[in-house]
Amino acid sequence: MPDADRPQELPARLLTDPEMINACRLRDFARVFRLVKTRAGIYPSMIARRCELTPSRVGEVITGRRHLLHMEVIERIADGLRIPGHMLGLARRSWETPQALVATEREAHQPSEPEHEAPTSLPGPDVDSILALATRTSLSPATLEAFRSSIEDYWRRDNQHGGEPLRPAIVGQLRHVVGLLKENRPSSIQHGLYGIAAELARLTGWTYFDARQYNQARAYFTEALHLAKEIDDRQFMANVLACMSLQATYQDKPADSLALVTAAQDQARSAIGTTPRVLSMLSMREAFAHATLGSQARTHEAIKEAHRQFERIGQTDPDPAWVSYFDEPKLIVDTGIAHGRLGEAATAEPLIADALRREDHSNQRGRAFHAFWLARTQLDQGKLDQACQTATQALQPASAVASERVSGHLREFYDQLAPHRQEPVALAFEARLREALPLVSGSTRP
Repeated sequence: MPDADRPQELPARLLTDPEMINACRLRDFARVFRLVKTRAGIYPSMIARRCELTPSRVGEVITGRRHLLHMEVIERIADGLRIPGHMLGLARRSWETPQALVATEREAHQPSEPEHEAPTSLPGPDVDSILALATRTSLSPATLEAFRSSIEDYWRRDNQHGGEPLRPAIVGQLRHVVGLLKENRPSSIQHGLYGIAAELARLTGWTYFDARQYNQARAYFTEALHLAKEIDDRQFMANVLACMSLQATYQDKPADSLALVTAAQDQARSAIGTTPRVLSMLSMREAFAHATLGSQARTHEAIKEAHRQFERIGQTDPDPAWVSYFDEPKLIVDTGIAHGRLGEAATAEPLIADALRREDHSNQRGRAFHAFWLARTQLDQGKLDQACQTATQALQPASAVASERVSGHLREFYDQLAPHRQEPVALAFEARLREALPLVSGSTRP
């Protein structure tokens, strides 16, 4: 970038000050921001602009009313304020390496390892394409049903094992279906193919979101929107927008989150036959957005609407397959999480605990994710022993599923234990965390 656009470097005396070093180590951003203001003359409005935060959010952090835990936000702070990565427990930032020392991909040293040739018994991808052209037959409703069945299986395996190992197969099938869309087919078949392609694109975006690779996730979510719009499937467009809203909460962009979920609700309400289950799910996503913004009244209002819509669900409702996951335990646990995001830990704890007891044991990610939230609400109430025990229970399902989102949450919980690091239960959790998730990047490593 041009020199005029480069963020102002922090003074070396500040970066070497023991108080600044300790504040960064603990990720105490209230102290970090105050030190940056008083020692470097970078005021909160400039901090907000550099770190892609709202001025009100920076003010809440400085006054101790909000804590920043999401990894992407911490990375934005490191890059925006030019705080070296190691000070915040991050990998070395790209701007820390002088440009003259950055090797290009061509120049990068390649270790002298023996080449592994592809099995000679398999045809190359060009031959696969030729064979596909030669053997292509007309599609039937049964073919579409087979595609839908495979998507359901992908979602089931994603819950059990995570999406990372599934992604190549999902992307391959997405490309295959998009290729089929280029041919002229009966409108009913073409309509079905667009819906299947939209589902596969959303699923691909979800696997990237769960891996905290947000730019890739957004690209696939956007493609899913385009595909759904081709067939005017407004309920599915609402579903994709709700996914994007959830991602915005993870990126600490609550205004974006609220805008996206509001657009999702508009799409759903304008669609013919939108079911109460869909509206309930969307209201709960709205509650998440309001909670992230710190709006208690609006969060409670959205929660109430989610429960009102859920009570209207009938056994014969034509629910889309993609919303079937939103059952009563999911409603309850999301209600608890919304209260937890507001800081209402005492209200949140029994709700999350009840839903966790009813969680399907095959849903490894859900069990780990909800156990993290239960531990967090317990810690917020000062129940250190109970919180550490709950977080330890989350490690087993977390280690069984490839989900950087879940692993990152558990490392964030470890960061929250900073004031209690020498307590026996905290030390025991640290040992188990090292053992269960030793290779996961993200939050500060134990």
